[in-house]
Amino acid sequence: MTGTEKRLFELQDEKYREFQVKLIPTIDPGTVIGVRTPELRKLAKELAKRDDIDSFLNELPHDYFDENQLHAFILSGMKDYERCMAGVCSFLPYVDNWATCDQMSPKVFGKNRDDLLIHIKEWIQSDKTYTIRFAVGMLMEHFLGDDYDLSYPEMVASIRSDEYYVNMMRAWYFATALAKQYDSIITFIEEKKLDRWTHNKAIQKSVESYRITPEQKVYLKSLKVR
Repeated sequence: MTGTEKRLFELQDEKYREFQVKLIPTIDPGTVIGVRTPELRKLAKELAKRDDIDSFLNELPHDYFDENQLHAFILSGMKDYERCMAGVCSFLPYVDNWATCDQMSPKVFGKNRDDLLIHIKEWIQSDKTYTIRFAVGMLMEHFLGDDYDLSYPEMVASIRSDEYYVNMMRAWYFATALAKQYDSIITFIEEKKLDRWTHNKAIQKSVESYRITPEQKVYLKSLKVR
């Protein structure tokens, strides 16, 4: 057992472990230690300051889900963009669940959007479920505001996948996009540019959002594909 694994087991919470196993059905329950997120974030900040942190980051694949979570939090806190991006690109092929994928959100990406977009376009073409999901998540997080362009939702709409965790993120993207860029995005729903499942799920998530007006919700419901 490595020193990092020992630290994680010292922070183990059995009840939380049982909860996580049910929440993330795609991973082997035997790989879940059960460390709560605040403890993982605290440990990530501590380990990130160590001179030998690269030895942990280079030990891929990790044996435990909690190590992957820790890895994601360490990358998310990096302030050097090039080092962070290199770390994300190395780690992404080993991401095997929605939680690790979604919790990896480097703040430094927001200051380097031009280069980030180049990587997003590469990731979205991947054959790996969580690499695609991460790409869509980054488009949702960083490119629905001032940097928005119609070509970005076109990229997400063009994805065709049988993977639940890819299509759920696509639906989440369009629900968020409707809240932020309604006039531009509504045409994707009106013209049925998405597959049926993603189309209907995006409408469902939009209707559940407080950022969508009551009038918009009524209209969106009328666009559901039966």
